[in-house]
Amino acid sequence: MTLDAPVPAPGAGVTFVMPVLNERDYLERAVETVLQQDVDGPAELVLALGPSADGTTELAHRLADADPRIRLVDNPRADIPVALNLAIRSARHPTIVRVDAHSELAPGYTRQALATLDRVRAANVGGVMRADGRTPFQRAVAIAYNSPIGLGGGAYHGGAPEGPAESAYLGVMRRAVLEEVGLFDETIRRGEDWELNLRIRHAGYRVWFDPRLSVTYWPRESWARLARQFVATGTWRGELVRRLGRQNSLRFFAPPALVVAVAASIVLGILQVTGLLTGVASAILSVVHLPLALYVLGILGFSVTAGRSVRERAWLALVLPTMHLSWGGGFLSGLLRGAKDTVDTSRLDRNTPLP
Repeated sequence: MTLDAPVPAPGAGVTFVMPVLNERDYLERAVETVLQQDVDGPAELVLALGPSADGTTELAHRLADADPRIRLVDNPRADIPVALNLAIRSARHPTIVRVDAHSELAPGYTRQALATLDRVRAANVGGVMRADGRTPFQRAVAIAYNSPIGLGGGAYHGGAPEGPAESAYLGVMRRAVLEEVGLFDETIRRGEDWELNLRIRHAGYRVWFDPRLSVTYWPRESWARLARQFVATGTWRGELVRRLGRQNSLRFFAPPALVVAVAASIVLGILQVTGLLTGVASAILSVVHLPLALYVLGILGFSVTAGRSVRERAWLALVLPTMHLSWGGGFLSGLLRGAKDTVDTSRLDRNTPLP
């Protein structure tokens, strides 16, 4: 049975919640797009501040001093689900709008989301994540994000019609339902949004995708940070498969299958080159190389056609395998040994004081 989420009284207001850690270059613009949202009723923005080492905390205090709608809560543990729960528990309004400090809300985003929540009586509604970039590398990552080839075709990466969804990017959520299902699981450091939406759906409520909602997302700025991000994300997805099994979508198993295919091709190639495998057996087993060969051709073909400059095409040919293999390798690690204390270090630097 599908349950209708409660609809607050008109003008009841919204609370925007934003985890923040080492976001000096993006925070001010992200906050600006939040404060420009057209909301029927009062609005506030709660920034959950992790132990930044780049001046982000000082910037957040300056922004809060300049606008009474901004409130600050400390998040010494730095984990995203902890930050979100701290912000939600301090919220004053019945609808929660999750915002990322690396993102920018489109004009009218909140008003449209609230109208959709009211219309379909959903507990959570999300829209399209439109990645963008400021450099050739970041633009290449954005192309990968915006394509099913890059991130596997989740509805919020574009192209899907409005309707029920497995999860929601960021999300505009009814606080009463969040409290009913227990907020975010603080033992999960990545994939916490997918797991929360699973519990919302299991409780009988709707999670909804509305393609009219759009959020600009700024990907990681370097190859090393991108690789660290995807290793951590894949590791936690492997952990979620350990915990929840078949409730995970089959698309999550494509990157680890690629890792296995690459490993098999490398082992076979070594055996063939060293002469340990020859003759008919070598010829027959050479079919193992076919998936990898097709993958390489596909990546090169997509990079040439999707990139808008030589540098973007070159980066794209590196970015896509980095995303797939990092995520897939992390997934296998998380599946076999669990995520344990795996942390996404792509937002951290050597001076970030984590507990």
